[in-house]
Amino acid sequence: MTTTTVQTQAPRTSWIPIIWIGALHVGAAFALLPSNFSWSAVAICLFLHWLTGGIGICLTYHRLLTHRSFTLRPRWLEYPLTIIGTMASEGGPIGWVADHRRHHAFSDDEHDTHTPLQGFFWAHMGWWMVVDDTSRHTAAYYKRWAPDLYKDPVLRWIDNYHILFPIALMGLLYAAGGWSWLVWGGFLRTILVLHTTWLVNSASHIWGYRTHATRDQSTNLWWVAALTYGEGWHNNHHAFQTSARHGLDWWELDPTYWVIKGFSYVGITGNIKLAKVQRKRAAADAEPALNGGTVQSIVDDPNQFVPADDPHQFASVES
Repeated sequence: MTTTTVQTQAPRTSWIPIIWIGALHVGAAFALLPSNFSWSAVAICLFLHWLTGGIGICLTYHRLLTHRSFTLRPRWLEYPLTIIGTMASEGGPIGWVADHRRHHAFSDDEHDTHTPLQGFFWAHMGWWMVVDDTSRHTAAYYKRWAPDLYKDPVLRWIDNYHILFPIALMGLLYAAGGWSWLVWGGFLRTILVLHTTWLVNSASHIWGYRTHATRDQSTNLWWVAALTYGEGWHNNHHAFQTSARHGLDWWELDPTYWVIKGFSYVGITGNIKLAKVQRKRAAADAEPALNGGTVQSIVDDPNQFVPADDPHQFASVES
């Protein structure tokens, strides 16, 4: 009898992203110098934070490409919006979507892309610094977690050359407004977008209240929602993953959804998916709410992003 040994590669350090994001942090530090301050630079920083973070990442990378919470008319609008997302320096669209779908499939267990069970720093930014053979961005990884995007040659091209777009934006900022605009609108803005996005992975799995008895530790955290245009209503999102609206109660403000809904009035967005919240108490054995939140049942399929051939399955929460 013969045995087969599966060879796995040891985790490796992702030096290129570390050097790039490290350099952005160094550049952002120049915003502390009064000589680099101008009100126009602050204005461009805030505008580009919303454009690249709110529209590029929250609306396009997350709610459109990952969860298909709505459609665009015409569909080719996905491409310029995706390019805007690349300007946040969070990687290519296919890799981002694949990582996020994997996070939902294995949320807060050992296969999760960025669970805080391995520590706050790991969930916040350590997860992209060290990758192993299960999370390396290969064609097989893309075909497993984002086959719909991988089939699109335009998205593959954008994914392959995503680094060109933030570099081009920074060159444009320097040409238009000089060093001040580059520091504030390029370096500092990118760092702010990165860290606010990462807070959804870290803080919104640790602090806050839980409205829905999901199978993970996701929470709703108001100050993360304020920084991320509604993405901080993370427990709502994990309960209703395909919903275009994450803020489900009247006080849960969701600017990203407002944009999606606003675009629908002029025919740019359609087929908007919304959560059907069941206002019932969860089963007695369900996890209790934190900080006084009301536990509600979930209706989304918790296995929607587990590949059909993946044996790792989860028990759904009973209402």
